[in-house]
Amino acid sequence: MFKKKKFVIGGIIIGLALAFLGYMGFVSGASYYYEVGELLGLDSPVYDQALRVNGEVAPGIEREAGGLVLRFTLNDVTGSDVSLPVVYRGAVSDTFQAGSEVVVEGAYTADGIFEATAILARCASKYLPA
Repeated sequence: MFKKKKFVIGGIIIGLALAFLGYMGFVSGASYYYEVGELLGLDSPVYDQALRVNGEVAPGIEREAGGLVLRFTLNDVTGSDVSLPVVYRGAVSDTFQAGSEVVVEGAYTADGIFEATAILARCASKYLPA
């Protein structure tokens, strides 16, 4: 009888530990999605938190270090007249160009620059069915 209780208690402890690890993995991997105007219009700044920001790439993309460091500006796609400077280090896809809509993942710094860790190019309309 005592052996069965040990296995049941051990199973409950292992189950709770797995649930806790799953929850912590979900919370640390989740990032909130903003439009450029929403991010810049927040009352309390969200500096150095994992974020996703949607916007349109403005003309004037600057490439440094053999094209692996990009500096560009994201314009708001909802109609407001605000923009967000972005710095990204890494390679980008061929669909990344001025005028394309992208989602950048990264952190908004206290000096007003979004430091991106990933750029997700939105699918162009030419890929949609007719």
